[in-house]
Amino acid sequence: MYNRKKTKISSILINGLLVTLFLLLLTGVAFSTEEAPQILITSIGQSPDARMINVLLSRYQISAAYEQLATPEMVKNFKMIIAVVGGSSKGLGAAGIDKEQELSRSKALIKEVKELKVNLLVMHIGGEARRGALSDAFLDAVVPYADHLIIVESGNPDGYFNKMSEEYKIPLQSVEKIAESGELVKDYIEKNLE
Repeated sequence: MYNRKKTKISSILINGLLVTLFLLLLTGVAFSTEEAPQILITSIGQSPDARMINVLLSRYQISAAYEQLATPEMVKNFKMIIAVVGGSSKGLGAAGIDKEQELSRSKALIKEVKELKVNLLVMHIGGEARRGALSDAFLDAVVPYADHLIIVESGNPDGYFNKMSEEYKIPLQSVEKIAESGELVKDYIEKNLE
C-alpha cells in the first residue's frame, strides 16, 4: 500500500513537471539568466592570437562569443566585433583554407560589419613574428575599416600602424605585452557598448 501511494505521488509530480516544462517552452520563457554576448571575437589570418584575447577577456569577466572562422551572417547578432589579425600558414592549413579564401571571408565579414554599423575593434598582438607578407595582406584588408586599433608595440617596427592610424583617422593604442592589452580592451568596451 505504501509503495503504491509513493508511486502515485511520484507519477503526479513527474506529470506536473512535464506539463510545466511544456507550458514554459510554449510561452517562450528562457531558462538561462545570462544574456547573449554582445561581442564576437574572431581571427583574421587564423593565428592563435584570437584565442589568447578570448582567454584574456574571460579573466576580466567580459562575456564574448568566440568563433575562429566567423561568417558575415553572424555579425547581425553582435554590437561589437573584435578582429584579431595575424597570418599563420599552420592555422590556415588546420582550418582547411588558403590565404585567398581567408582574405575573401575577411572582406565579406568586414563588409557586413560596416553595412550594419557594428563597432569594429582591430587588434594585432603577435608582435614582429606576426608581420610579413602573409599577415600584412590581412592587415591591409581589415585595418582601414577599424573603429579602434590596439596593438603590441613590437609588431610596429616599421610604423605601419601609425601610418594607418593617421591616414584613416583611427585611434591607436599600443602596449608592450599582450597581457597589458586586456585593460585597454575592457576600457574600450565600457565606453563603446550601450
